[in-house]
Amino acid sequence: MDKHSLFTYDMLSTTIIWTVAGLLGCLFFWLLGDLMRQGIPHLSWEFISEPPANAGRSGGITSILVSTGLILLICMVVALPIGLGTAIFLSEYTAETHPLATFTGRSLDVLASVPSIVFGLFGNAFFCQLLGLGFSILSGGLTLACMVLPILVRTTEQGFRALPLEYRTSAAALGLSKRATLIHLLLPAAIPALVVGFILGLGRAIAETAALIFTSGYVSRMPTSLFDSGRTLSIHIYDLSMNVPGGDQAAYATALVLILCVLTLNSLAQWMAKHWTYTRRMNI
Repeated sequence: MDKHSLFTYDMLSTTIIWTVAGLLGCLFFWLLGDLMRQGIPHLSWEFISEPPANAGRSGGITSILVSTGLILLICMVVALPIGLGTAIFLSEYTAETHPLATFTGRSLDVLASVPSIVFGLFGNAFFCQLLGLGFSILSGGLTLACMVLPILVRTTEQGFRALPLEYRTSAAALGLSKRATLIHLLLPAAIPALVVGFILGLGRAIAETAALIFTSGYVSRMPTSLFDSGRTLSIHIYDLSMNVPGGDQAAYATALVLILCVLTLNSLAQWMAKHWTYTRRMNI
């Protein structure tokens, strides 16, 4: 292939990549613009600080925000240590061709593609009924933890496997134990992959509706414990749009708050990862 053909191929590839990226950006800004146009007029401090009233047509979403935060907190507190531990076991203590690693990987891939409503039915049968937790924030958080684990494990595992083999051999040559190598060398280097998995899992969890209808319930009052039923932002949007006549404006405002929460959490996670990585490098 001559230089002219290579240049043409490179320009064509670059154009396609930038076109796709531009289309995705336009789609996001179109969606955000529509939400802002419909939701900002209904958005106010009272909307954030007051509980829902009149089936959500008036009042605010303070109890909805509290329920959403508690469910996400339970989800991530349960999913992060289990997901990180599983990823470390698969990448550092099990060969990629080992039958256990192959079986676990395929199981995670299947679970990642299971519809959320199936997780909701499982959560209802296992957490709500078998364990006796009922329709509660705890049941919803544990169900969401089961949903995000496949994404978190696979992303973090691939981050560990992508690290150069020289990291491990150099640490062994210096006499570092497996545990010390993992904690002081491999884990800091794999933080970006862990953050990506965390953000993807968090994005799926915070926008989930079907699974939580069967586990956390519809109740919009302020929860007093983890065993109370609680309504998340996504369920509130669904209810206002489908079941409450005249609730469209409140639904748009709630959706705008949901988008802002996702952007804030994503930005915070990325900042914490960069800050932690920078601090670790400065201390070395």
